[in-house]
Amino acid sequence: MSSLKEYFSTDWAAMTATDWVGTILTVVIFVLMVVAYVYAYRPKNKEKLEDRKFQLDDGERLDSGEKNGG
Repeated sequence: MSSLKEYFSTDWAAMTATDWVGTILTVVIFVLMVVAYVYAYRPKNKEKLEDRKFQLDDGERLDSGEKNGG
């Protein structure tokens, strides 16, 4: 059991700034993904999300950059 504990141990003092940024970024993204999943799969929000399902397609056509001879 001690070998498993040693395997997962972390030397916090030896972590560089890059290690800290990566660790913090990973934790923040994980929390944001959990919040997004909870929001998306909550039955209370189903109708609100279904109403916005085709929101991008409902508007006018996007400008493709071409000029219409005018």
